[in-house]
Amino acid sequence: MDLRTTFSCVLLLVTLLPLSANTSSEIYIVYMGEKKHDDPSMVTASHHDILTSVFGSKNEALNSVVYSYKHGFSGFAARLTESQAEALAKFPEVFSVKPNTYHEAHTTQSWDFLGLDYDVQQSQQQGLLQKANYGEDVIIGVIDSGIWPESLSFDDSGYSPVPARWKGICQAGQAWDATSCNKKIIGARWYSSGVSDEVLKANYMSPRDLSGHGTHVASTIAGGQVWNVSYKGSGLGAGVARGGAPRSRLGVYKVCWVGGSCPVSDILAAIDDAIEDGVDILSLSLGAGAGDEIFGTLHAVLRGISVVFSGGNDGPLPSTVSNAVPWVTTVAASTIDRSFPTLMTLGNNENLVGQSLHYNATVISGDFKALVYVRRCDAQTLASRNVTGKVVLCYAPRAAPVTPPRVGLRDAINFTVEAGAEGLIFAQNAANSLTGLAVCEGIMPCVVVDFEIAHRITSYWDITENPVVKVSPTVSVVGEGVLAPRVAHFSSRGPNTPFPAILKPDVAAPGVSILAAVGGSYVLFSGTSMACPHVSAVTALRGRASVTALLKAVHSDWSPAMIKSAIVTTASVTDLFGMLIRAEGIYSTGIPRKQADPFDFGGGHINPDRAIDPGLVYDVDAREYNKFFNCTMGLLGDCESYQLNLNLPSIAVPDLKDSVTVMRTVTNVGPTEATYQAVVDAPEGVTMSVEPSVITFTEGGSSKSATFSVILKTKQRVQGAYTFGSLTWSDGSTHLVRIPIAVRIVTQDFVADTS
Repeated sequence: MDLRTTFSCVLLLVTLLPLSANTSSEIYIVYMGEKKHDDPSMVTASHHDILTSVFGSKNEALNSVVYSYKHGFSGFAARLTESQAEALAKFPEVFSVKPNTYHEAHTTQSWDFLGLDYDVQQSQQQGLLQKANYGEDVIIGVIDSGIWPESLSFDDSGYSPVPARWKGICQAGQAWDATSCNKKIIGARWYSSGVSDEVLKANYMSPRDLSGHGTHVASTIAGGQVWNVSYKGSGLGAGVARGGAPRSRLGVYKVCWVGGSCPVSDILAAIDDAIEDGVDILSLSLGAGAGDEIFGTLHAVLRGISVVFSGGNDGPLPSTVSNAVPWVTTVAASTIDRSFPTLMTLGNNENLVGQSLHYNATVISGDFKALVYVRRCDAQTLASRNVTGKVVLCYAPRAAPVTPPRVGLRDAINFTVEAGAEGLIFAQNAANSLTGLAVCEGIMPCVVVDFEIAHRITSYWDITENPVVKVSPTVSVVGEGVLAPRVAHFSSRGPNTPFPAILKPDVAAPGVSILAAVGGSYVLFSGTSMACPHVSAVTALRGRASVTALLKAVHSDWSPAMIKSAIVTTASVTDLFGMLIRAEGIYSTGIPRKQADPFDFGGGHINPDRAIDPGLVYDVDAREYNKFFNCTMGLLGDCESYQLNLNLPSIAVPDLKDSVTVMRTVTNVGPTEATYQAVVDAPEGVTMSVEPSVITFTEGGSSKSATFSVILKTKQRVQGAYTFGSLTWSDGSTHLVRIPIAVRIVTQDFVADTS
């Protein structure tokens, strides 16, 4: 049927719950695509009709409905049995029927680190933040775990009235009423139909945030300036907390629940409402793993809404990046120029340094304590040793490959506390992540160290009859003494498993030890969840700068693809010291630290002030994404060629057998008179040429766009791994428009690396 090839898809989300004593059911998602009516009531009626034909009873059909998606696209959620779901899938107007799945949350010095200074002297050149008027009146939809409205970060003093274009609501609920919204938090909704009653009883049944994740994300994007804050008031990380777009407005959509994850049925309902409410940006710091995509986001992009996703926390293993469809911006996580060194002094007066959040006066002691080395800190091992009142060193490199650092640290803290220890030194491959250390506060000092430091401690322990150690309070270090940025070890990596010809992630942004609001305090979180809002904020600034004509008039109608292109093509591949950015690894998994490549950070590390003036952009008519979607469903032919030539700010060729020609088009958004020269960095084992290699734009010229071809040829016929390069268009002065390239040479129809 034509409706399919024109992306006429409906999302049918069906929650399978028991309909009778003998029938089991669960949540299914049925996707039917673009809505066929402008009147939402007619869209909903069509959902009821199709369900009635399956149930045989209109009342049963109505009772089965969980959600009806009727604003941005057409679809619904209903409680169905497997046989009912199979029956629905046979209808020609139904695009797909899938069981409901559950996503997880991917969990301010960072803004100064990115160069977005809030206060600029009159003598200084204004940057993106000032030119964008601090994101004034941009509406950012945050789909997450809700928000804590009393946080100072969301104070609305000095704000103008809510933009007239906003059509959202402030949905009441537990510990939340109409006064919980203001001129900063201009709307809030909550979605619970995909969550069990048992889970709901342990949560706020309202937009109020219990976990703190959504509040942290929202304040990172749009929090106003709050002076003299630090990590839980400890003095660590002290400074001014603020979001990247501090004058923007927030629409909050709570879909994530403590103990209940983030049901896709609820996420789709939030996207549908956000489209109708009038958001400019959608920010989603959540995901379910590689291949489990939320295709409903396409309908937001089709309406000009930029969508930004976190890329996942399953690194450094390859092929783990999630949220990998081409129309969204997928963000990797990086470190910033701040660390929390903690001095440890051994009994022989040797000083060693780890990372900690050891500040609580109730557990700070200037005394040496007995040191015991127990290797694996499991319950059985600790029970066999006397660790009461001692500092325990957990150093088990052989166990590291099978136990992720976050899990190992969590277990070590729990078991050592239960065993009566008064301190923990935990060895892990990557010692810069502080996730999990907050559990130790008020109980005992907990320090993470790398394997080298751990080995030096064990060497002292081995030769000393009564080894002791003293842990000093943690301090904050900011600036040039900290090597940054680096791609975080946990940040999920490419290649893009479901769509190998689409390079992901797109860009990296700060996501390690980010200080932002949680409840009435300020807390450090790490994850691509924290990186995503940094890009969302920059997207908002870019979008608003265009809308208000603070930039050149040519930017007034920038599409989501143009915004994404500006961010990706101006990203940096070098760190603060001018060296190539490194990607952290975990040595015990066989993935050591290395030079970062496009599968680690896409185009590079975000550079907001360069993104303000990219020179050239790679634009995509959003309707082209319909073809991509239809390809994923097997409804179109020649999909390999189509995906290679989708006009993205990157090139990925997963199966180069001899040669391939890839087409791209750039649009000039810089000076009307400009000439660009192609600068080629060919992937290893590949020859690469660009035709034409020079493109020129003239005032009064016939076009502001130029199409070129990239020809990639193998140097040798050998089954290999991916190699990387880049193509940069340079105007010789201001603009360097760089896109990453990834190529894998294959000799057979299979593509596995046999080297």
